[in-house]
Order: sequence, then structure tokens, then C-alpha cells
Amino acid sequence: MDRLVQLWGASGLAQMNIGSAVMLGIALLLLYLAIHRRFEPLLLVPIGFGGLLANIPGAGLAYSALDKALHGANAELLAALGALLSSAADPASIAAALEVAPEALHFQALQLARDTGLSDGMLYSFYSVAIGSGVAPLVIFMGVGAMTDFGPLLANPRTLLLGAAAQFGIFATVLGAVGLTSLGITDFSLAQSAAIGIIGGADGPTAIYVSSILAPDLLGAIAVAAYSYMALVPLIQPPIMRALTTSAERQIVMVQLREVSRREKITFPLMLLILVALLLPDAAPLLGMLCFGNLMRECGVVERLSAAAQNALINITTIFLGLAVGSKLVADKFLDVNTLGILALGIVAFSVGTASGVLLAKLMNRLGGTAINPLIGSAGVSAVPMAARVSNKMGLEEDPHNFLLMHAMGPNVAGVIGSAVAAGVMITLVG
Repeated sequence: MDRLVQLWGASGLAQMNIGSAVMLGIALLLLYLAIHRRFEPLLLVPIGFGGLLANIPGAGLAYSALDKALHGANAELLAALGALLSSAADPASIAAALEVAPEALHFQALQLARDTGLSDGMLYSFYSVAIGSGVAPLVIFMGVGAMTDFGPLLANPRTLLLGAAAQFGIFATVLGAVGLTSLGITDFSLAQSAAIGIIGGADGPTAIYVSSILAPDLLGAIAVAAYSYMALVPLIQPPIMRALTTSAERQIVMVQLREVSRREKITFPLMLLILVALLLPDAAPLLGMLCFGNLMRECGVVERLSAAAQNALINITTIFLGLAVGSKLVADKFLDVNTLGILALGIVAFSVGTASGVLLAKLMNRLGGTAINPLIGSAGVSAVPMAARVSNKMGLEEDPHNFLLMHAMGPNVAGVIGSAVAAGVMITLVG
């Protein structure tokens, strides 16, 4: 009988609490949205499944050995950790001491926990390798670069301004997060506000990269918000685009794009990296991998490397990145008012970014020059290629012969560059 009682006590059901149950439900919801509704399935399937694994009570898959020591509450180990950190021997006091402890002392505490037989959970190891090191978002950016054609942007350089305008959503959201904190509704630091603002770039890898540096505790909520709203671009953008344009503006036919030479396509990523990295070194990691991937695509002499970056490498990295993000979907970090604030600010970020691109396109038409269909301004948010497809779809609704897809790809890829530059600005200013 004692064995049965011991077995029951060690089961997940016996250790289940309301927070874990709610998070398991949220993880299942993400899987439903990914599988049934096809909302960003390549990311939401591994994120949702990672959330399931992270919230299995007693498994500790998302915890380090030190986290397990605090949750397990072994009296002897807690006493040793308290002595090491000069704090009381209870989990709350030790956790507070660890937050301000120097890195060397933190490592000693971790090693002390490992010496007692505790080990890092599987998802924690994935997180440390994929996101903690910053590798996974950078590898994905390299793959994105290998899949991106900058030809439409080079054929119509003015669309670079539309991509830049859409980044206003990022900075408006930072101000919104600071405002909510000043009103006492949420509790975001300036660094956390900057990380939340990157959601407005509609670029998942950039949001994850910046969050891992500026706000690791908010990574799960920020990643889920970023990818969820990216999937909802076809629902979020059209009402804003219709409200800000007239039927006549939506019917503007743009001139055929010129053909871009191979020399231009090879030179562009090199010049872009050199110019931006010299001015903003903190943007060099993201932008460097984007440009490297694009150079492999355009140079024509490393087809095997380009194919690997576009397919196998980015797919494998996406799996582990998603599971690592899912490890952050635990109740104590996700179920609070701040998460609701992040979700609310995310929709504001997308809306402001969409509106800024459309309004700038209208302004450019007022100032003269070749006419621009304002619908392509919304593609400045870097949800590639979904935002460009939305612009094209709305143009076809007004005129079945007005194909805007290639024109919209200009601001769309410019948005990718813009979000990477904005990330560098945020890291430089508040990192």
C-alpha cells in the first residue's frame, strides 16, 4: 500500500495545480490553431507541443538543475544553497538572491545542484543551445535571406521607405508599454517594453532574438503573440487598409518593374551589411546572417549551401526553436496581467505598422512621382510573403487585372531589413 501511495504522490495528477492545467489547455489551443486553422503551423506546432511538455507536473523538462532544486525543496540542498548565497534557506529567498548574484556565484549554485544528482531538463537544454546562445534565430534569418529575392526592392528603391514607415509600429508599442506601466496597469521595464515593441515588426525570429537578450522571462508570451498575429495578418490588415484608402486609390495600376541585374543582386547584400553594420554594430548579427543567406542565393556558385539553408537547416532549427520557446510557456511566467498587456500591445503594433505604411504611400503620391498603390504600404510589416499576398488580394478585389504581388514584395522585404535595424537600435539603447 505504501508503494501505491508513493507512486501516486510521484504522478503528475497528484502534483497538478490550476496553473499547470490552464497552461496545458493553452498549449492544446495553440496546437488546434496550428493544425485545424493553419495559423503559422511550422512554429505553433512545436511551440504548442513544447508547452505541453513544459507543463507536465513533476517532469521538470523546462527547468535547470537549480530550478529543480528550488521546486523540490530538499532541505539539505536548500541549506547549502542558502549558505552559498548568504540568504535564508527557503526557495523564495534563494531565488531572490540568485537574481542579483554575480554570474560566477550563479554557476557555483548550479554546480552544487548538479552534484546532488539533479540534471537539466530536456527543454531547458534545448533553450540554452537554441535561444540562450542566440544561435537559432540567427540561423533562421540566414535561411530567410536564402529564400528572399531583393529584386522588387532594387527595381523600385522608393519602397524601402514604405518598409521603414511600417516600423513605426515598433516604437509606438514601446511607448504604449511604458504608458501602461506608468498607469500601474502592467509592470514592464524599459528593456521589456523594447522587446514587446519588436512584435510590431511582424518578424518572429527577430522578436525571439531581441526577447532572449532584453526580456527572457517574457519570451514565451512575446513569441506566441508575434506568431499568432502574423498568422492573423489576413484578418487584421484589410479593415485598416480599406479605412485609410479610397476605391480609386486601391485601383491605381503600378508600372512594370524593371529587370534587376545579377551584379546588383550580388552587390546589394554586401553594401547593405557594410553600411548598416558600420553605423549600428548591434544590428550586425541579424542583418549579417540575412545578407549572408541572400549572397549564397544570388552568387550562383554555392547552390548546395543555399539549398541547405533554405530547406533542411532552417527546418531542423525551427523544430528546436519552437520547442525551446514552448519551454517558456509555464504558469508562473505566462499567467499574469503582463501577458494580457503583451497581447493587447501586439495588436496595436500590427495596426500602427500597417497604417503607417499605407499613409506614407498616400503621402508619396501627393508629393508627386510615379504613382504608388497605397495597398502595398501595408506590406511593410515583414510578414513575408503573407502581407504582400494580402495587398495583392485586395488590389484584385478592386480590379481583377491589377496584380500587385511583385510590387508589394519590395516593401515586404524592406520590412525584414527594417525590423533587423530596429532590433539593433533597441539593443543598443536599452540592452
